[in-house]
Amino acid sequence: MEEYGFRSDWPMEKLSVRGLFEVLAHYREIKNIQNALRDKLLAERPAAFIGVDAPDFNFGLEAQLKQVGIPTMHFISPSIWAWRGGRIKKIAKAVSHMLVVFPFEESIYRKAGIPVTYVGYPLAEVIPMVPDIAGARGALGLPADGKVVAILPGSRMSELKYNAVAFIEAAKLMIKRDPAIRFVVPMAGEKQRAYFIDLIATAGLADVPIDLTLGHSHVAIAAADAVLVASGTATLEVALFKKPMVIAYRMMRASWEVLRHMGYQPWIGLPNILAQEFLVPELLQDDATPQALANALWAQLDDDVHRERLHQRFTEMHHSLLRDTARESAQAVLQLIGHKAAM
Repeated sequence: MEEYGFRSDWPMEKLSVRGLFEVLAHYREIKNIQNALRDKLLAERPAAFIGVDAPDFNFGLEAQLKQVGIPTMHFISPSIWAWRGGRIKKIAKAVSHMLVVFPFEESIYRKAGIPVTYVGYPLAEVIPMVPDIAGARGALGLPADGKVVAILPGSRMSELKYNAVAFIEAAKLMIKRDPAIRFVVPMAGEKQRAYFIDLIATAGLADVPIDLTLGHSHVAIAAADAVLVASGTATLEVALFKKPMVIAYRMMRASWEVLRHMGYQPWIGLPNILAQEFLVPELLQDDATPQALANALWAQLDDDVHRERLHQRFTEMHHSLLRDTARESAQAVLQLIGHKAAM
């Protein structure tokens, strides 16, 4: 967004906190940012406010703006179909119009009386229907043949804290089984890269041969035969690249004990939720041991029938999520502003 001329008044990392108790530790700072932004927007009186993700931050802000007549739009619905469905009441008070990225979400909002538009999943337009595996491997200096695994432990610092060591320990176990296997680990930024290196060194894993890259996550996924990925939006990116994967996630113990009882569905990975079945394995918290991760990854690499089935299902998923997201989103915003002007 900054590349397109938007101004960032606070670093995005301030809101990039995941987990119940992890958020509480940063609550005062985040609340101060929210209040400062509210005061700024009330003074500027924009034609509309568009909240992008960050629902716990944005809904509180949007409710205050909507109350004084500023139309509010929210891009990407929180997972009310997976957990905390009662948030729909809060959303109704905060959001003038919701933009959703999954087709089944439209009916949820219509039933609640909240104006909604399905705009498709943005990355479905960016990620090619047929990935260039050879080109990706060439760009990363990887051999054209041989097994390649991409490891995506998460972009948030808290995700790296709980996932990185177990993920790399799994890689170490796999290398013992096949020394020729290559591992690519993309990092979201310099801070994440430095923290990751420190975590791995402290755990005594600095000697594990991995190709650590800064950015290039899509190239790493395209180059891979299978992916070990932390639960989150990255799982759907892997599905759009039609790659077998193992979804894993670890978090602070206290957060896990609370959150594990709050879900409505047996899946947490977006590809499995969209498919309504366990297309790919999910290993969470205590189940996400290095040995279990390594075993699950081997199964994804070696089962050709499974790989072909996944490719077909992920291709169907890609087509279902494909829309002109930017155009449809912009049209919805213009209609919202026009509606305000006509009042």
